[in-house]
Amino acid sequence: MCGIVGIVGKYPVNQALYDGLTVLQHRGQDAAGIVTVDNKTLRLRKANGLVKDVFEARHMQRLSGNMGIGHVRYPTAGSASTAEAQPFYTNSPFGIALAHNGNLTNSEELKDELFRVARRHVNTNSDSEALLNAFAHELDIHADMHVNPDHIFRAVANLHRKIRGGYAVVAVVIGHGLVAFRDPHGIRPLVMGKRETALGTEYMVASESVALDADGFTVLRDVAPGEAVYITEDGELFSQQCAENPSYAPCIFEYVYFARPDSTIDNVSVYASRVAMGKKLGEKIKKEWAHLDIDVVIPIPETSNDAALQIAHELGLPYRQGYVKNRYIGRTFIMPGQGERKKSVKRKLNAIWQEFKGKNVLLVDDSIVRGTTSQQIIDMAREAGAKKVYFASAAPEIRFPNVYGIDMPSANELIAHGHDVDSICKIIGADGLIFQSLEDLVDAVRSENPELKRFETSVFDGVYVTNDIDQAYLNRLDAQRNEAAKKKKEAELSASLELHNEGN
Repeated sequence: MCGIVGIVGKYPVNQALYDGLTVLQHRGQDAAGIVTVDNKTLRLRKANGLVKDVFEARHMQRLSGNMGIGHVRYPTAGSASTAEAQPFYTNSPFGIALAHNGNLTNSEELKDELFRVARRHVNTNSDSEALLNAFAHELDIHADMHVNPDHIFRAVANLHRKIRGGYAVVAVVIGHGLVAFRDPHGIRPLVMGKRETALGTEYMVASESVALDADGFTVLRDVAPGEAVYITEDGELFSQQCAENPSYAPCIFEYVYFARPDSTIDNVSVYASRVAMGKKLGEKIKKEWAHLDIDVVIPIPETSNDAALQIAHELGLPYRQGYVKNRYIGRTFIMPGQGERKKSVKRKLNAIWQEFKGKNVLLVDDSIVRGTTSQQIIDMAREAGAKKVYFASAAPEIRFPNVYGIDMPSANELIAHGHDVDSICKIIGADGLIFQSLEDLVDAVRSENPELKRFETSVFDGVYVTNDIDQAYLNRLDAQRNEAAKKKKEAELSASLELHNEGN
């Protein structure tokens, strides 16, 4: 998962881009980058690391200009090298920089076509660089020396016909303006806002509304599935539907885990959706676990806090914060390797033994992916003196890999793949385990926006909304994502860094 921002302003945008990326840091901790346009020149800074570490004062001073885009990344494809940090740029036509959240499911075919037809070479394994070159090629075909909105919309329309997957994109074209568009199913989020200044209206697009809030922009609306937005350097706004058969199917995992609770995505409050998840799950626990003697409800901080509080309310039980989170440790779900994830759990959480000692506790988490973290957290509860430890997940069992931009592990590494609930319960060491049903999860999110008829739920049911995923694709994905493959990539990256350091 990644986070993107783009701003067309009347004043320098470097600080606003930085602030927007800072509040989107939860979407990616691997790398960060900003491109601004100043006097028909692209000014770029990107590197591995957190936003606060990538951008020093000297970098910010160099990122001058009133238009720019930014990106925070964790790798869903390719490697974690700085070469694959975003934004990417190409010199032709005009000079274009692009940042992308999502994953293209036909990136290899796209790269091959770009080389054969457009004579464009993609230098990295990143599908984002392929997407940039595909957009640049389409714009080159349709535009002359002056780009108008029709050129932009025809380029995006042709791009929709050629690429598949989940994607939210923001790009700048030197001398012309900013382009933003979203895949025809709206799998990945993209929201647009504006603010008024003494010199005129400024516009911003971002992955989540919280980035607009942080920069003082008022939310206008979500970019619709398949829609493209073009904002000229002078601040003129144009938009057009560019997909032939758009249909809403936003990724439901955004609401379960990824998005910040203070964000609103597709007219759904993330906070309210998580409260609704807690209500649904609380009702299920009350019905199916009425015989259990639960003393207290404790969340696994922080994504599950809102659901756990509502569960406690439904059950008429105390809600307690039994774990203290070290806020200086990254989100373990998106740690780069299994070994690092295992080490990080103890550093990330510490149990308050007074809340566990002699009690039957109900732990609540947003989801269970590999199960490693859940197992360690349950062990911590027992070490703190809990008599019995029950576990509730606000999401259903994750049985299938994600192909639209979430770095789910290989299917064989998902704890629910090939296991029923009783088996999972035994593996993680709980005294009881209960999952939210998919129907209840969908109802919980839809309660905020009844117009959403469908969600992207493939990690739970194996149904991929783009209808282009077969077993051969999943097998290739498995080869890329299993721990052996990731360790090999990490070793190659380490060797590359050592060679670079020796050369310096």
